[in-house]
Amino acid sequence: MDFKSNFISAVIILTAISTISFAQGISEDGLNVSGYIESYYSYDFDEPDDHSRPFFIYNFNRSNEVNVNLAFVKLTYLKERVRGNLALMAGTYANANLASETGVLKNIFEANAGVKLSKDHELWIDAGILPSHIGFESAIGKDCWTLTRSIPAEGSPYYEAAVRFSYGTENGDWYFAGLVMNGWQRITRVNGNNTPAFGTQVTYKIADKLLLNNSTYIGNDNPDSLKAARYFADTYLIWSISERFSLTAGYDIGIQQKSSGSDDYMTWYSPVAVLKAVIGKGVSASLRGEYFHDPSQVIFATGTENGFRTFGYSLNVDYKVTDNALVRIEGRGFDSKDKIFSKNGVPGNSNFAITTSIAVSF
Repeated sequence: MDFKSNFISAVIILTAISTISFAQGISEDGLNVSGYIESYYSYDFDEPDDHSRPFFIYNFNRSNEVNVNLAFVKLTYLKERVRGNLALMAGTYANANLASETGVLKNIFEANAGVKLSKDHELWIDAGILPSHIGFESAIGKDCWTLTRSIPAEGSPYYEAAVRFSYGTENGDWYFAGLVMNGWQRITRVNGNNTPAFGTQVTYKIADKLLLNNSTYIGNDNPDSLKAARYFADTYLIWSISERFSLTAGYDIGIQQKSSGSDDYMTWYSPVAVLKAVIGKGVSASLRGEYFHDPSQVIFATGTENGFRTFGYSLNVDYKVTDNALVRIEGRGFDSKDKIFSKNGVPGNSNFAITTSIAVSF
């Protein structure tokens, strides 16, 4: 089957299961079906002939065409000490972010099962394909303050195949997780790689309006014969300043060995800040500033003298039509030290695009 056939078949199966479940009353016993669709139109002023946005953009990456970034149908089961999730997807997000995966794995947004290890405490073990433990953004646009994803988000995992041990305090102030993963945003391992990757996450709710998170990753994403250790840390703060204003500030930093057994390391880092303002009933705006410094081209390969050293900025306005429908428009620009962009075959240092989207959840 091709991509379209796989997805249509999956939707039919999930719909049939959910219909039977509701008919039998299982939905009242922990089973729920939900869905999400985000369509978009983006216009890149560099007017690329192949309609592709710059190489480091994996979400909303098609220019001058109406498309779907992400659409999925999800089954969720939660009862007492057992939980599970299965979500099958389509869209340009899947095409770009799961390009290295094989077969039907490209259509899996989430597939995991979990068991609560303690009757009296929130101590869980989950295994399968999970949302990434890194970053304050996800592929689900309605959950993000900005229409498009930040460069740090595009340069770090959106998903992971892992076993996760987690614990949350009863008052919700602390959350701890430890993970063993297949690699850096990988379901299928790299051929010749038998090295497990490890991750941690600690979230602390400092106050009702202030949250601090730190996530880490340690692993090797090469065949064992070319092993190069990668160490990465993501830290962010979310602050509800007032009823009208909120701020998210984050900082990513990573180092990786230049070669197997080497004492020399390549470094990249990326700060980002997003200020969100409530303008009126159902209307909000977010202003973003960001920078990604990767001169050794560990994450983004440019083939240029100074590597990937790029500033980004954006302003989006959102209109929440109903509780499950969101209309957005965003202007976004990039400025790079090297000429990594192109217009009509002429290299350039800057890029600008306008993107609109409609997101509906059910």
